[in-house]
Amino acid sequence: MLDPAIAQERCAALLDLARKNGAEAADAMAVGSMSESVEVRLGKLESVDRSETADIGLRVFVGSRSASIHASDLTDVALAELAERAVSMAKIAPLDEYAGLAPENRLSHAPFADFDLNDPFEPSPEWLREQALQVEDAARAVVGVTNSEGGSASFGKSCATLVTSHGFSGTSVGTSHSISASVIAGEGALMQRDYDHSVMRHAEDLPDCAIIGKTAGERAVSRLNPGRLKSGHMPVVFDPRVGGSLIGHLIGAMSGPAIARRSSFLLGREGEALFPEGLRILDNPHRRRGLRSRAFDGEGLATAPRALVDNGKVTGWLASCASARQLGIEPTGHASRGAGGAPGVSTSNVHCEPGDRSRDELIAEIEDGVLITELSGQGVNMVTGDYSRGASGFRITGGEIAGPVTEFTIAGNLIDMFAGLQLADDLRMIRSVNVPSMRVDGMTIAGE
Repeated sequence: MLDPAIAQERCAALLDLARKNGAEAADAMAVGSMSESVEVRLGKLESVDRSETADIGLRVFVGSRSASIHASDLTDVALAELAERAVSMAKIAPLDEYAGLAPENRLSHAPFADFDLNDPFEPSPEWLREQALQVEDAARAVVGVTNSEGGSASFGKSCATLVTSHGFSGTSVGTSHSISASVIAGEGALMQRDYDHSVMRHAEDLPDCAIIGKTAGERAVSRLNPGRLKSGHMPVVFDPRVGGSLIGHLIGAMSGPAIARRSSFLLGREGEALFPEGLRILDNPHRRRGLRSRAFDGEGLATAPRALVDNGKVTGWLASCASARQLGIEPTGHASRGAGGAPGVSTSNVHCEPGDRSRDELIAEIEDGVLITELSGQGVNMVTGDYSRGASGFRITGGEIAGPVTEFTIAGNLIDMFAGLQLADDLRMIRSVNVPSMRVDGMTIAGE
């Protein structure tokens, strides 16, 4: 994998070349990664894969014009060609009054905080194979499971280095470990599939393989013999593994570039009480071993925990430097980028604070409703907030889960859905976006 010291040196060399070719300002980013995975199926080895990548990108500024370019060749000859092309492209690029590096007085500087993202344990292929076998065996042991799509275990490591012409230099290194199982229950046309998986920074934080496998098997079996829902309006409970997508739509609508383009359903609603009183959604880039923890953002600004929603109100927009200039606000440390292209905007470790009632209590109040465990399709209009997605899950009758249902659509508007959110107390910090079970009343169901 790309060595951090080499990444720093290559980025610095690329910036020198860019200045020699006429760039007035520039930044360079090198990204390296390696991954290894083992998959098994029906107790036999299916595949062993290993990959390594290294890319370097350059963004240059000539006045108010800019261009970016990237390559996977880090040799001196390749970097010289990269710098020459980037500056030539910038000279004929359109004017952009908002383009530029981050303000120098806002840059973060070393030493950077360590959030324990790098696990020193690097598993062997034999270790990964044993994990994959264990998770699949546990899934296949569930009564009713008839076939397997496989069990897998993987390890990855990444290194990202950012260097700017005005004084920033930083590198982040992190690891990831994952296990998963996907199995089939039933026979013929009645077959149902489901899965479970886990991703952690450190191997010791992964759940036991038997738990992941058993959950995958039980989920598949629980979906057998699904019924259909009649069209109408009813309460909907979102399981945590799908409920995070609602927060994802919120984050997309809070993005500074979306606000600047006037393509967000949150336009004009900053400071409004869009959620129930007391509800908080937090973004914490400093969580120890967090899947998206980071000390600095994609432009070299320091990151900091913040509330995205506080007491039911959106606290402001998430801005890179360019979108901040366009909106007349301060950048928020949410810039994100890869080796190529200009910075975008992303959050880090997000969670919605839980409610004070159990999921069973939320469900017990529902006479006729549905628990959603799977969503499909992309039917969300980010300009209007209109929401429509395919779904499957479990019927709720008389305050209890009655059986699986499938092939229906749920619809509403995100503004109305946010306003009516009721939260359970079952929050678990196992994803990059974590939510408890979430109940929304009065959604439109399109079924039979």
